[in-house]
Amino acid sequence: MMQKIRKGIGAVLLPFFLLTLPLTSSLSFAGSQADSGKELTTLYRAARKVISKNQGLINEKRSGKKLTADYVIKNALVNFKDATGHKLDMGDDPLGGKKAMLAAVRSVMDEAQDLINDGDVGFKGFLPAIFARQVGTAFGKNTGGKITIKLTAPKKYVRNRANRPDKWEKSIISGKFAKSDYEKGKPFFEDASVKGKAAFRYILPEYYSQSCLGCHGMPKGSIDITGGKKEGGVLGELGGAISLTIYK
Repeated sequence: MMQKIRKGIGAVLLPFFLLTLPLTSSLSFAGSQADSGKELTTLYRAARKVISKNQGLINEKRSGKKLTADYVIKNALVNFKDATGHKLDMGDDPLGGKKAMLAAVRSVMDEAQDLINDGDVGFKGFLPAIFARQVGTAFGKNTGGKITIKLTAPKKYVRNRANRPDKWEKSIISGKFAKSDYEKGKPFFEDASVKGKAAFRYILPEYYSQSCLGCHGMPKGSIDITGGKKEGGVLGELGGAISLTIYK
């Protein structure tokens, strides 16, 4: 933001650099926040992908599966590199978000070990969306509430009330992501207050993949493995978004 300029001598003939320097700094700061938003949402999704790919293993009736925090983090980092073309740089973490995210994944996976390795239970209910919600909660605690992340979706697809889109999220999902001319997969970000608090907001659209349709596909209204009603989603359709907020 431009610094306030005191009234007085030189107010009219201000040196050019006094006008441009704060603006440049502001743009740089906004750029760094966008970069953080991209990396954190990508890392979040990379970890969830590990849980999605291992649903069969999770639901096997046996123990000793070795689906540990170390395993999930290791493969999440592989997924991150595949998605971005570069390794996650932990040395470049000015907001502490990367460290907080990996710590959240670790705590959630440590807590889930007894469930995952329960040899008497088949379907565990440890779904990608459940994992993501738990990681989001732990992440927010790790950052002291300074950065938050959650899954959200068009209202008709929301099952958990905690995932309901707020006014800003709803406006972006319906006003941009749902439009036929919006570039598929392109995130949207801007400064936008949250309950009166200044914040930078970053939201990434997500689309139904084949693995999503077992719970969210056709036929609409039929009961899925969780006991919920299928939404009738189709492959490639906008199904939700990852929403990240950085408070200022």
